[in-house]
Amino acid sequence: MTAAPSPHPEPRTRLHITTAGDPRTRGIARGQALRAGIHGAIETYDRLFALGGITPELVHDHADRALDTIDGFRPGARAEIEGIAAGAHVPTWRIAALNARTEILAHSTTVPPGECTTVVRRFDRAVASAAPTFGIQTWDWHVELADHWHTFAARGGRHDVVGLTEHGILGKIGINSAGLALHFNILGHVRDGVGGIPMHVLAAIVLEEAADVTEALEIVRSAPIASSGSFALFDPSRAVLLDLSPAGVFEIEPENGVLLRTNHFLTPIPAANEKTWLYQPDSTERRDFVQARLARRGAPNTPDELVDLLVTGAGEPPVTCVADPDKPLGQRWATLATVILEPATRTATILDGTPADAASGTWRSLTA
Repeated sequence: MTAAPSPHPEPRTRLHITTAGDPRTRGIARGQALRAGIHGAIETYDRLFALGGITPELVHDHADRALDTIDGFRPGARAEIEGIAAGAHVPTWRIAALNARTEILAHSTTVPPGECTTVVRRFDRAVASAAPTFGIQTWDWHVELADHWHTFAARGGRHDVVGLTEHGILGKIGINSAGLALHFNILGHVRDGVGGIPMHVLAAIVLEEAADVTEALEIVRSAPIASSGSFALFDPSRAVLLDLSPAGVFEIEPENGVLLRTNHFLTPIPAANEKTWLYQPDSTERRDFVQARLARRGAPNTPDELVDLLVTGAGEPPVTCVADPDKPLGQRWATLATVILEPATRTATILDGTPADAASGTWRSLTA
């Protein structure tokens, strides 16, 4: 197999931010650390919003609505957003818009969401020699944002959290000090929009507050949800995949010890009103491709086997996603990071690049 090249082959120094204290204090520290780079993220999203026909006035309105919903559900999350804005010296609504970027872009007429692939291998308690539960994800997004994400360690909440997120956004993919891990994929439902808790904010809340999958499910089910996404939630002994949507929250159990997610709903109720034109046939092709590999090779027993599972090349579905430089803004997808989460060791191991870069790329290991 010919490995796909990295979307950013030149070495780079990836920002890592450690914060501690109450939410506003953590936010201020993160904003100060991001002050030099956050304007690039804001400007890129402004371009994507405009490309999607979303006016600056509407973005501002959506951001304010999202902030009010966040305040009603978890005031601490609003305080952290306000802290980031204060530390970065930007208006609060700008940071709220970044945190609600998925929901705002759901109103876009031209900019489709990104594509990601997630695999979780669940520990089998019936097999004494079974490997611990672990998961992997490719995070695929607009290549223009390749410089606008960072790794982080957040201390001071109920649980410490480590992982990666975009500049200005509270959370995305990570693991906490209790051993709860969360992988994140975007999905699309015709009723998606602003009005609920932004998916990225909900992910951050879950990782800060939940000790295990059971507690995570309680938080998610209590949240007002007006957009779509998928959380793969797993701890040392349990794993579950969620279809999150305005139609409700639906659980998918592992099949043959594996959870496999791309970017379409796997349960019938939200699937009945899916934005199939955004992801299909690509999402099904990627999922079928990885599922066929699993059938041939068997469920992976090590994280290294998971990495190899997601390497694709020319003529194969773009599980390893490389940007096409000839495409216009809004259509240049790339795997910006590859993330392994291991609940038994509370570790996130993050590759700055695609699974094909595993041997030569830069990995960063973080322990919650």
